[in-house]
Amino acid sequence: MKPENDLERYGLDTQCVLAGRDPHANHGFINTPIVRGSTVLFETVEKLQSGKQSYVYATKGTPTVRALEEAWTQISGAAGTVLAPSGLAAIGLALQAFTKAGDHVLVVDSIYRPARNFCEGILKKYGVEIEYFDPLAPLEAIERLFRPNTSVVFLEAPGSQSFEVCDVPGIASLARRHGAISLLDNTWATPILFPPHERGVDVAIEAGTKYLGGHSDLLLGLISANAATFPALRQTFDMWAIPPGPEDAFLAMRGLRTMPLRLREAEKRALDMAHWFQSRPEVSRILHPAFPDCPGHEIWKRDFLGSSGLFSIILKPASKAAVAAMLDGLKLFGMGFSWAGFESLVTPFDCASYRTVTQWKPEGPALRFQIGLEDMDDLKRDLDEGFQRLRATG
Repeated sequence: MKPENDLERYGLDTQCVLAGRDPHANHGFINTPIVRGSTVLFETVEKLQSGKQSYVYATKGTPTVRALEEAWTQISGAAGTVLAPSGLAAIGLALQAFTKAGDHVLVVDSIYRPARNFCEGILKKYGVEIEYFDPLAPLEAIERLFRPNTSVVFLEAPGSQSFEVCDVPGIASLARRHGAISLLDNTWATPILFPPHERGVDVAIEAGTKYLGGHSDLLLGLISANAATFPALRQTFDMWAIPPGPEDAFLAMRGLRTMPLRLREAEKRALDMAHWFQSRPEVSRILHPAFPDCPGHEIWKRDFLGSSGLFSIILKPASKAAVAAMLDGLKLFGMGFSWAGFESLVTPFDCASYRTVTQWKPEGPALRFQIGLEDMDDLKRDLDEGFQRLRATG
């Protein structure tokens, strides 16, 4: 098999299989091997002083890391990609690439909480003003928030935990009109379900820890950028010198080959479970973008190509003790803060303390679910027993 340079003529599933591969450059082996190391040798003084060879030092890339960068650039429709050791590291790197002291940054109020913490704890400390906005606000209201010094608009769709869907293409267009950079945390959908740059986003951030890895065994962040923004992103990455480990990059590349298949299965299973929750008397409502009553559903239907395996539910009023009795006794649903692996997870949450321009006042406790690959009847039986404990505790 020869390396394929014209992948655009293939479907996205085929691109995920072919991207970043060059067996003939690797002695015929299908996968790019793990290259560990730091120092790279130069054959001549001229090459050393000019830096004009494929690799100069491991912080700037290795064959393993570069293969994943090139593959992600291909499937995300970007001009270039850099990698980071975690999703949060990718968020921090992207924000620092496009902000400076005195800037004003707009952030959607439903953003991932650790990203909010980075904005409050790091960017503010260095003189960047952060302003949050309602993800469901009309575009004209969001446009009024822009200032001459607005440098970045930071989005996440759907919203972390609460799953509102903001108008990413519309807001990205506003940012461009006002000379600002649009950043999107696209982890829930990946480029498979939401092609970020095709939708007008300048810079897309992914926690490769989630669906790209797919097996709860690696940490990785990816930042893809369009042609206008990639040079600044790459320059910031080179100054920080924070690449991921080669084993994580290798595992992520392996995950890429099956990611479309796993996402389709995740969508099917999550929708099945979400509809089952609808039938439960203990459940008040479902927070899933594919459901018509989820805030922003029409935007999701317009812009997204499907849904993934993560969603939330709101229970009818119940005590903390009752929720704990339900969750503590589950046998198949673990409690943990990640998702998109092979195992099912559940986490209780409450957004009230860290929303600033929107109110979080659900009618009952909120639970976020990741639906894994266990037998669906087994998962429902586990939850049914949990609901029995919920009712018994009161």
